[in-house]
Amino acid sequence: MSTITIIGIFIVALLAGLEGILDEFQFHQPIVACTLIGIVSGDPMPCIILGGTLQMIALGWANIGAAVAPDAALASVASAIILIQSGQGAAGISTSIAIAIPLAVAGLFLTMVVRTLSVPIVHRMDAAAEKGNMGAMDAWQIIALAMQGIRIAIPAVALCFIPSEVVQSTLQSIPAWLTDGMAIGGGMVVAVGYAMVINMIATAEVWPFFIIGFCVAALSNLTLISLGAIAMAMVMIYLRLTSGNNGGGNGGNSGGNGADPLGKILDDY
Repeated sequence: MSTITIIGIFIVALLAGLEGILDEFQFHQPIVACTLIGIVSGDPMPCIILGGTLQMIALGWANIGAAVAPDAALASVASAIILIQSGQGAAGISTSIAIAIPLAVAGLFLTMVVRTLSVPIVHRMDAAAEKGNMGAMDAWQIIALAMQGIRIAIPAVALCFIPSEVVQSTLQSIPAWLTDGMAIGGGMVVAVGYAMVINMIATAEVWPFFIIGFCVAALSNLTLISLGAIAMAMVMIYLRLTSGNNGGGNGGNSGGNGADPLGKILDDY
């Protein structure tokens, strides 16, 4: 890889690590991180497909209490770099997905190490707060955040210096039963993540739309833009019908909320 490419990967990896904590601009999401790695590497299409697949897997990852979810940032950045280094293009996506799962677990370990090292920083910030030293508090805050970014950037840059021939020979030496099994397992995780999302948003009101959308999506002649347009039209029809029932057909909210529980919640609020 060229120096410019490595610098771009470093910046993307740093932002992905930071966003894993800040969670503001979503650079750590697989679809974003893989796409950016593909853009700076000059081969965005396979990375976009990889990012979309990993995004479906990451839908089932969530922090629950003290249990921290696997690290999507390291999994996305490292698997995208490995995909680029392998030179297989779209054919190497399944292998990259299989590698992403253990990378996510490794990223979780790095996150625990960084958070443990951040504990003394918190005490130093408390000491600076007692003295009213705002500059020191800001400096320690930046240092703690930089540690989260570096934990992704350093492994990413290290992968860039591995010769592509080594990566290709290593991937080719992996037994087919292992890569196929990991690919099947990754596909199952995708289904579980999607099922968890459906379980969270499923209500009696949205199930008919899900069924209609599932059937319409099976039509191969429809593009994503047309599917999105149909979905927007159905939303507008639904909102128009519910507002008409609530406001006597004049689009207002003055009447009752009928059988729409969401409208009842909004009215109560």
